[in-house]
Amino acid sequence: MTRHICLVAAEESGDALGADVIDALRVINPLVRLSGIGGARMRERGVSSDVDMSGLAVVGLFEGLKAFDRAKIAVEAAANHIVGLNPDAVVLIDSWGFMWRLARALKERGLHAKRIKLVGPQVWATRPGRARVLAQWCDHLLCIHAFEQPFYVKWGLPTTVIGNPALHRMKKGNGAAFRAAHGVAANFRVIGLLPGSRPAEIRRVMPTLATAAAQLCAGHPERQVLCVAAPSVEAAVREAAKAWSFPHLIIGGDSDKADAFSSMEVAIASSGTVTTELGVQGAAVVSGYRLGWLTWAILRLLLFKSPYATLMNVALGREVAPEFIQTKFNAENIARVAERLLSDPAALEAQRKGQAEALKAMAGPGRPAAEIAAETILKLT
Repeated sequence: MTRHICLVAAEESGDALGADVIDALRVINPLVRLSGIGGARMRERGVSSDVDMSGLAVVGLFEGLKAFDRAKIAVEAAANHIVGLNPDAVVLIDSWGFMWRLARALKERGLHAKRIKLVGPQVWATRPGRARVLAQWCDHLLCIHAFEQPFYVKWGLPTTVIGNPALHRMKKGNGAAFRAAHGVAANFRVIGLLPGSRPAEIRRVMPTLATAAAQLCAGHPERQVLCVAAPSVEAAVREAAKAWSFPHLIIGGDSDKADAFSSMEVAIASSGTVTTELGVQGAAVVSGYRLGWLTWAILRLLLFKSPYATLMNVALGREVAPEFIQTKFNAENIARVAERLLSDPAALEAQRKGQAEALKAMAGPGRPAAEIAAETILKLT
């Protein structure tokens, strides 16, 4: 019997993971029938719909409230679409706030498909009660880290550890080839600038990173900034870059990303999945983030439990990749730490070794996360 699996992604990171899982599902079972709702990467694989998921890539409590009406409409549209498809399983990727509501809508509509959550909320960092909510509306969780499992076991939600998807998503890049292809001299020091993939990150995070990049390049003609822009924000990044006075190169899309990351010695980045991807390619990472102030006050005082935001730091329980969040997030701090890495070869090598240790701890079962996820989805279907 041909199995029918529907995958749903609401923003860029979920779309990338969905595409990986689609590829893995087709390798394991070429006859599997796939449908879904997602972005450009999933559409490239023939998995798409007319359901509008735009405007859902938000972060922060108050930003989420502003998008609530939009999300409510999208949940209804997605649920109606999926019920019409009548799949054997629905894979709900990332985007905690949207996906648990969609899982609830599907259950309340009487859909008999397995509801499989791919990547759980960071209950170890904030709001552990979300584990209970997920257990109420989902049948299985594919989680990234083994230390997440106890949060869900107590509520009776079965889990499978798949490891971190970013560790196997990209091939090992060729930094020298990238430099040659883009006219970057072999002796130049390449500094990565990764501004995030959400509009709010372009507004709140990118200006500080750009100022830090300008400080790092001042008086150093041998330094070159390389900005990798996510498709969702590439136009906004290119528009903002018209005001940048430091030497920079901007690339968009995914085709050169692994090579681009591999060409970087140091990368200053918005906190998120990209920090892991940079670490895999050997770049020393300095990250930062800024939320709206009311959101930050509530998170810091009442909800946020982890001392770290960067997963490499969480994995080891110590700061191997410097991070500056909210009140500490300013250009001077970012530039100061990045300058030390650029000026001190021993410090650069020490951080790279620390990141490698963290990535090893994050590897989980060791095989590609998408492959383990696909195997589990097929077994559950």
